[in-house]
Amino acid sequence: MHKNLPDPARQVIATFALAALTAGAWAGWLGWDQRRDVHPDGSTTGPYEAWQVIGLVLTLLAPLYWAATRRHPAVPVVGITAGLTVAAFYDWSDDASGLFMVGVTMVLAGSLAVTSALSAVLVSVRTPRGPGGPARRWGAGPPAGALPPLPERTGGRSPVPGSGLDSRTGKGPRAGRSGGTLAPAMAPHAP
Repeated sequence: MHKNLPDPARQVIATFALAALTAGAWAGWLGWDQRRDVHPDGSTTGPYEAWQVIGLVLTLLAPLYWAATRRHPAVPVVGITAGLTVAAFYDWSDDASGLFMVGVTMVLAGSLAVTSALSAVLVSVRTPRGPGGPARRWGAGPPAGALPPLPERTGGRSPVPGSGLDSRTGKGPRAGRSGGTLAPAMAPHAP
């Protein structure tokens, strides 16, 4: 997509492209198989086999991942749901019983639920996190409720009582000097 387009325009274009890709995947995996299978006991199944539906789902995982991890989690939800719903409507609309709308509604609800859940998981997993929560983006202010930075320590001495190590050199106290920044407060007072 073109970088000079505003963000909402890019999202709309991506949504329509993903819907077209999804409808094409439906046609490639499911659209060619229109015959129901009749078993010896007289029962019928189909027209789709399990491997066809699994293939369609696995094919749609890549564009869902691509769109959801680019800070637009609504694009795969709307695009994939619309593509599957339109493809199911087109493919099943010749049903003489008139119940095809029940199936189309189930495709709509199922694809909306699954793409929403997967998109939310992908966004939450891909969001960098630090000790204070999600990482800030460049130019953003401090996160809400962030603690102020700790003041700089002066003197270069270890703040741990009794360690007596200089934090710059890693050496012990020099002769005639106290062991650390807290040592004078811990020294016994002369009467």
